[in-house]
Amino acid sequence: MVLFGLGGLIYVAVLLINGIAILSEDRFLARIGWTTTAEPGFGGVRDDASVKARLVNLVSSIRTLMRIPLMFINTVIILYELILG
Repeated sequence: MVLFGLGGLIYVAVLLINGIAILSEDRFLARIGWTTTAEPGFGGVRDDASVKARLVNLVSSIRTLMRIPLMFINTVIILYELILG
């Protein structure tokens, strides 16, 4: 009974990460103002303390770092569903 809840939780987490990973910066994120701007040089002001800046960094990190692992995880989930249904 515990594994059914854990499996559903894993599916939800993978689907959310997939959703974040496929967001297009040009088409969607730029329209709502969530694009990554150029880093300021020495003496520039950085706004890393705001929630919006942290969310933009999170989305950018997920899109960068999770691209290859998501391919493997999605393949494993698809094979699992095909074999054990």
